[in-house]
Amino acid sequence: MQFIKNVKKEEYIKFVNNHSKSHFLQSYAWGQFCEKAKGQIANYIGMADDNGELVATSLILEKKTPLGYSYGYSPRGFITDYHNKEIIKEFTNYLKQYMKDKKIIYIKFDPDIPYQEIDSNANPVVGGQNNYELYNYLLSLGYHHTGFYRLYEGNQPRYTFRIDLKKDWNEIEKRMSKSFIKSIKRSETYDLEINNDQNVEVFYKLMQNNSKKDHFDSKSLKYYEIFTQELSKENIVKYFNVIIKPKELIKKIDINILQTKKDIENSKKRIEDLKNQLTRLEKDRDIFDNINEDAEIICSLICTYTNNRAWSLFIGSNDIANYTFAVSKCYYEAIKDAYNNGYDFFDLFGTPGDPNTNYKNLASLHDFKRKFGDQYIEFIGEFDLINKKILYKILPILLKIYRRLRRLKK
Repeated sequence: MQFIKNVKKEEYIKFVNNHSKSHFLQSYAWGQFCEKAKGQIANYIGMADDNGELVATSLILEKKTPLGYSYGYSPRGFITDYHNKEIIKEFTNYLKQYMKDKKIIYIKFDPDIPYQEIDSNANPVVGGQNNYELYNYLLSLGYHHTGFYRLYEGNQPRYTFRIDLKKDWNEIEKRMSKSFIKSIKRSETYDLEINNDQNVEVFYKLMQNNSKKDHFDSKSLKYYEIFTQELSKENIVKYFNVIIKPKELIKKIDINILQTKKDIENSKKRIEDLKNQLTRLEKDRDIFDNINEDAEIICSLICTYTNNRAWSLFIGSNDIANYTFAVSKCYYEAIKDAYNNGYDFFDLFGTPGDPNTNYKNLASLHDFKRKFGDQYIEFIGEFDLINKKILYKILPILLKIYRRLRRLKK
């Protein structure tokens, strides 16, 4: 085996894209994005067999410290065959020397590997599939597992919902909840349209709306601009924008209002139902009459891809989107698009591992995402390969002090 400190761009992209464990967080483009948006150093390392063929790669995002040392993170890495213990062992040995050479305190990685099969309450399924053996093998090689956290304590979510797109579309829809399918049908009454324009500024405004409502800090506009620019270079990002055309919709509503009033006058049955229908139509009219634009994007979802996998990543929406069920429609169209383009799965990128959490925002997120149906997955978690044990223990304290001093200086 041969260790490669700098895998060539073309070789790296080809290997990652075509591997069964491919992940957008291990893409060449993600490394470039992290360099420009986060100030991290992107290292593209690998290992080749005796024939010169790559058998493992990893994007290592390196962060310098004031101590003259650095620490690294391989998001959803490494890209390799986790069934092959020889490869894992050899790659680990090379990493240990790599860390010594580069004065790296530790490297963290959190592979796209399920830990165990779980039920809808995140409890292990008796007799279900698991990767306990791999977990223990990594520990035997010197990796330190950081814990089985259940919410969002780590760098990446340890739980997710994943939709298997290799099934027939009718079967995929059957696994979706009735309430979700109903919301899709309700959204169709508003004649919503979809386009794929990369309108970063509109997305950012919608994301800011979400951050205020759900009390989280949104990234900057520049962050999303760099993200879109870099991932577009490999064609692994796609926007799904939901558009409403209020003036055209109001014309349709006015026709329906007149017809409903006539039906109330002429009908002897269903009077209450018709009155409720009229009330809803009049409410629709009042709401859409307040939109000044001829066409407005009310929801924007950003998805990322490798050759055979798809993830939803960011979404922004406003109150009109919630009223018209545009958020549900946005996800539905993105899932169907991934299905039509032959992807293996669509990953909703994160949900709590505690469905009954007291954090209301996380509980609501989980309730929404599980309506899509299919697989509830628990990942194996984060492992740290440690080079400097003392620095590893004190680094969090030192960084906390350093960041506090920087804030005071500013």
